Formats: sequence, structure tokens, C-alpha cells
Amino acid sequence: MSYKFYTQNKTPQTQPIPGREAEMIQGRSKGWMFKTDVWTVLRRCLLIGTAQSTYYAGKHELTSEFIDVVRNAIEQNPSRVAEEILYASDGRSINNSAPILALVLLSMGKAPEAKRTFTEIFPQVVRTGSHFYEWMSYTKSMRGFGKIVREAGQAWLSREDVSGLAYQLLKYQQRQGFSHRDALRLFHVKPPTENHDRLFQWVTQSWDNLPKQIDSDVLAQIWWYEWLKRNPDQTHRAIKQGHLTHEMVAPVGNMDQKAWQLLFEEMPIGAMLRNLGSLTQLGVLNADNKKNLERVVSVLNNAEHLRKGRVHPIDVLKALKTYQSAGQLGRSQKTWKPVSQINTILEKALELSFTVLPPTEQVFLHAIDVSGSMSYYTVDSIGLTCCEIATVMALATAKAERYCKIRGFATEFRDLEITSRDRFSDAIAKATNQNFGGTDASVAYEWAIKQRFKADLFCFWTDCESWAGKQHPSQALALYRRKVNPNAKAIYISLAPYNISLVDPQDPLSWDIAGFDPGTPRLIQMLASGEVQ
Repeated sequence: MSYKFYTQNKTPQTQPIPGREAEMIQGRSKGWMFKTDVWTVLRRCLLIGTAQSTYYAGKHELTSEFIDVVRNAIEQNPSRVAEEILYASDGRSINNSAPILALVLLSMGKAPEAKRTFTEIFPQVVRTGSHFYEWMSYTKSMRGFGKIVREAGQAWLSREDVSGLAYQLLKYQQRQGFSHRDALRLFHVKPPTENHDRLFQWVTQSWDNLPKQIDSDVLAQIWWYEWLKRNPDQTHRAIKQGHLTHEMVAPVGNMDQKAWQLLFEEMPIGAMLRNLGSLTQLGVLNADNKKNLERVVSVLNNAEHLRKGRVHPIDVLKALKTYQSAGQLGRSQKTWKPVSQINTILEKALELSFTVLPPTEQVFLHAIDVSGSMSYYTVDSIGLTCCEIATVMALATAKAERYCKIRGFATEFRDLEITSRDRFSDAIAKATNQNFGGTDASVAYEWAIKQRFKADLFCFWTDCESWAGKQHPSQALALYRRKVNPNAKAIYISLAPYNISLVDPQDPLSWDIAGFDPGTPRLIQMLASGEVQ
């Protein structure tokens, strides 16, 4: 009889580590993980969002927890909450909905500092007409239109850039049950200039008596829109001379192939990503149209354009998956034959949408969570899974380095046969084929010990719900350091908005990072090289 089982510092993940009970909580999977602080959870929720159900929790439960976290954080430090909202909203969150919801909660804070910071960051978060409507919808449901809200709405609708305001009012004429006529009446906006007055007249009266000529350059797009309503057979002229977008033209013009060609020639980066399938189906994009393909390259394969357009890697991944589906995914009723060059352009755009550094010369072992829960959790209407996103982010990091291995973990550490030379779509297919089973993050360390694999940095891409192992990941890491590399670092990239972590808070060489941030690969490199601590 031996008591070695009790003395070798291994604890099943279904139990808390002895002596560390106060630092741990039981996750929804019944595994025990370390608690996270309010700021870690806040950033996760802002970047990842809670509007989609996960394997372990429904969206109502997750969003209720998110709201509690935001309110708690506002009570502690409203200015820091504002900083987190701005950080997420600036192209880092999966979309702008979670930052807008948090912005509404910030406006409800009791402290004067909360009201002040809400006013300061409002125009940086609510940038488009679509954002404005979404903010109005959440505000109406959660707090009503008090003084601070009316002042924010008035300022947004009275901005100095009348041309930019006109563009937003024309492009997004109604959303979320509101129109701009409703907004003007609700916020009692007084036009600060003659151009504002003319713009507001259009909003409320539709310019029934259209001037024969454009009487204001800043309102030129609206004039051409109204002219097109009266002359739909002149769609091509209106697009070319009025620089109208497809959102403006489609409801009132004749949308033939030439119209789409003209729209394509000035199409913004976000609209181009969303309309690649339609443009292919209409014949604007095809394998032998070199000029149009070159424009797609110049827009989508330009890192600066991607950054300025706040194009999130997930937006590119969605576009790639949708385009390759030939119309079988998403809401479009159109079908098309994918052009191989477009697939290649999107693969390159996906790589460019992440920010990376030159190689650090460190050895990386990427462990992608391929358990069943990661295939259940989808982040949008086309069924993009958490496992697919994890694979793309891990591969983006691997492509920036020379010494990397990528494997998958469930209840075993699987060879996914993914290398840094793989295309993103091929890597996704390989990971998806292995996407099943329970979750045990410790198997990555156990494999590395057995193989004597000397990793400088372990990167885990996971929802953090690890429960099936005979020891906790932190215990397995400690054993790895004793047997293989005492200086090994570990990073856990959390891809679900939970309040748990696999990182031992007493371990200075382990970090927990919120997922879905385009800067994550760069941050991983900086942690690996010691540039940041």
C-alpha cells in the first residue's frame, strides 16, 4: 500500500487545489479554476461579447453577468471603464455592440465622473448612424432619455462636419425601430448652421421640392439621392456623379451589372468584404477581369486600409468562409462560383489583419482547444465557431515566428497536422475534423514532458472550461518546469466571456489574455521576448 497518489501534488480538476480553495471557483463544467478580477472579465466581455450562447451558458445568463460586471466596475473606477470601452470599440471587439451597451451603463453611473466620461467618449464609440440607432434602442430600454442622453444626442446631430453627418443620415435612414426624424424630435435639435437646417429639412420633409441644382456641396449626396428617386433610369449617372453607396442606391435605383460596377469602383473596405459574393454572382468579379481583381488586392491586401477601416480579423474570416460557401451560408439568397484569386486575396487579408512583430526566435507550442464545447460556441449568423477562430489566431501567431508547433487538446493532445505554411482555410478544416471530446488543458504539458519538448512559451486557445484531467494545468506546468524548462512561460487566450481562468495568480510567468483582439499575436510575441512583463 502506498500514499504516493496523495503526495505527488496532483489534484483532479473536479476538485480545488488543497490550500488554494479561496482563490478558486467551480466553473459551469464542474471543473475548478482560478477566479478572475472584474477588469479581466470586463475586457473579455467587451471584446468577445455575450450576445451568443456558449456550450455552458445561454446568452441571457451571460449578458446579465456582463451587466453586473460593468456596473461593479463603474462603481470602482468609471474612468477606467471608459478606457476599456474605447479600447474595445477601436476595432478590437468582435463588433461594437458590447461597447455600446457598456456605454449606456456608464451613462447610468451615479458618480459625476461616470457622467463626464460618458460624454467625453460618446462620439468616439458612437461613430455611425447604425451605432446611433443601436445606442438609442438600448437607452430607451434601460434608462430613458434624460438630460445627459439628450445632450449627447444633440451634440451628435449637431456636429461640425455636416458632410459626414449627411452621409450617416443618408446611409442609415432607419434602424432598431427609429428613424432620424424620430431622433430630431426626441432630442429637440436646433440647427447650428444653414447647412444643418437644410439637412434637417430633408430629414423631416424629404425635399419634396427638389432644387434644380445642387445648392450646397456638403449636401451633394442627398441631392443626388433625391434626384435618383425621381429618375431611377439614370442610376449610373447618379452613382458616378453623386458618389452614392449601394445602401443609398439599392432602395431607389435600377441595380444592374453596370450599376454594381460603378459602386464597386468606390466601394469602402467593409462593404467590399460583405459584397464579394454578390459582385461575383453579378459578374463584376471574375477570373479574367484583371482590373477589378487588382482593385480588390489594393483594398483588402493593404494593412493600413484594414486598420483605418477598423476591419476585425473575424470580419475577414467571415467573408472568407461565406465566399467559399458559394452562397450556402449567411442570409443572402444569391449563389456564385467562387473565384480562386478572391480566396487567395482573403487569405492574405486575414494574415494582414493581425498585428505582428519580427520573429522573436523563441520556441512556441500552441495548444488549441478542440473539445466539443469549442465547436458548439458560434459567434455569428454564419456559424463561425470558437474553434475556428482559435485556429486562425494561433496560425496567425505561428506565421510570424520560425519555431512553432500547433496541436489540439481535448482529453488527449492531438496532432492536428497544422503547420505555419498552411492556408487558414486548410488549418480550420484540420482542426474541425478533430473537434470533439472533453477538456483537459494539462495534457499539453504532459505531452511536452514525455517528448522532452523544450518550449519557451505555451499558448493555449480555449474557453477555459477544463475539467477532465487528473491534475490542474498549473500543477502540470510546475512539473514541466522542474523536468524540462524552468523558465517556460504560459499564456491562456480566453475565447469565452466567463469569470474563470486557468492561470495561477501566483505564477509571474503565466498570463491570461482576452481573445478576439487583433493585437493578440503581437502581445504574445512581446511577452515571449520579455518586452513586456
